[in-house]
Amino acid sequence: MKKNIFVIGLNAFNLDKLKRLRGAENYEFHGLIDPAKVYDTEIFDIPAMLAEAEEKLRAFDGSIDAIVGYMDFPVSTMLPILCNKFGVRTTSLESLLKCEHKYWSRVVQKEVVPEHIPAFAAFDPFDDEALTHIGAAGLSFPFFVKPIKSSGSRLGFRIDNPEDFDHAIERLRADIGSIQEPFNFVLDQADLPDEIRQVHGGYCMAEQVIGGRQCTVEGYVHNGEVVPYGIVDSIRYPQVLSFFYYMYPSRLPANVQDKMGELTKRIMSHVGFDNSAFNIEFFWDEVQDRTWLLEINTRISQSHCDLFDKVDGISNQQVTVDLGLGQRPDMPSREGDYKVGAEFFYRVFFTDATVSRVPTSEEIEAAVSKVPGTFVRPQVHEGMRLSELPEQDSYSYAIAYIWMGASKQSTLLWNYERVLKNLNFEFTDIEE
Repeated sequence: MKKNIFVIGLNAFNLDKLKRLRGAENYEFHGLIDPAKVYDTEIFDIPAMLAEAEEKLRAFDGSIDAIVGYMDFPVSTMLPILCNKFGVRTTSLESLLKCEHKYWSRVVQKEVVPEHIPAFAAFDPFDDEALTHIGAAGLSFPFFVKPIKSSGSRLGFRIDNPEDFDHAIERLRADIGSIQEPFNFVLDQADLPDEIRQVHGGYCMAEQVIGGRQCTVEGYVHNGEVVPYGIVDSIRYPQVLSFFYYMYPSRLPANVQDKMGELTKRIMSHVGFDNSAFNIEFFWDEVQDRTWLLEINTRISQSHCDLFDKVDGISNQQVTVDLGLGQRPDMPSREGDYKVGAEFFYRVFFTDATVSRVPTSEEIEAAVSKVPGTFVRPQVHEGMRLSELPEQDSYSYAIAYIWMGASKQSTLLWNYERVLKNLNFEFTDIEE
């Protein structure tokens, strides 16, 4: 009999990847919670989503062999709750929150890798003396601020002066409630230390500015063994904080990659994370030869799935599914059709605008036909305001995602420009 694997927020793009995994002929994939409810929204009703998922699972006439997901909040935080109720494998909620609660995560990291993390402080954005308290904690301009729980750089700001801080506080006070309520529900399900419980979902973090060449270590823990299996470079647009593209495999020096692997094993073992996938974002300061740990995510990055598929021959959703079934992941290496793979973010840097035109399906097909293996997924539709896009950073809007493979990085960039010339987006009511 086939094993039944329930996937929170399953969509057609990822279902295609899942059906091509090793052993997929023995699996039946079932969607659990509509993807629009866990991704294409600014409001997360976690109790309602959990109730919906439980109802479907209890009504299912068959075995429940795994419950998995590949999305960030709220999916990542719902998985331990559901898996615990239905007796399938994943890490504990507390170990997951030691990674996803940004203040708790820094406290835990400081216990084992203090020299690799920036100075940090938690603060209440509704406290009129917040900037004073941040200064008293030893932080000075410039620094970054972000919610205690955020995803996709949402509500993250670089602060260079008091005016920047005032602007960030205005935005945070207006929008943090959409994160606070659902995250607090998750925190209420966990056994937290008192000092952590006080720093609830309405709090924010201030952190020393760190930088360098950014990358992400993808890894997993199986029965206590921490296994990093790939590093993806994150390249930003010049002079701004927005990502331009992700590229796999990394071009960082081998000794730097090895160092990141060692740090990954040390911190994930200390956290007690187990039987689940994760990724850790790092900076390598080339001038000082210093490695900084940026943050830990308790999932694979779905942005990286096609990159692993192109280079290694299988999406790294293989890791998610195998771990969900209690198996050691069966990931190949360098068995794909390309030497390098990338996901590009086609962005506009307006404050806001109305989308007046998107490429037609025929135009997209013509564009990608120029570069075999390319996928284009527009994120906007005609008539929408860019500000309606979910999970955006504070400086730009990603209007399309473009995945492609090549023999080398320079060819990737050349092919990206070729495809882009054939994708005509237009805007009106532009706020520069």
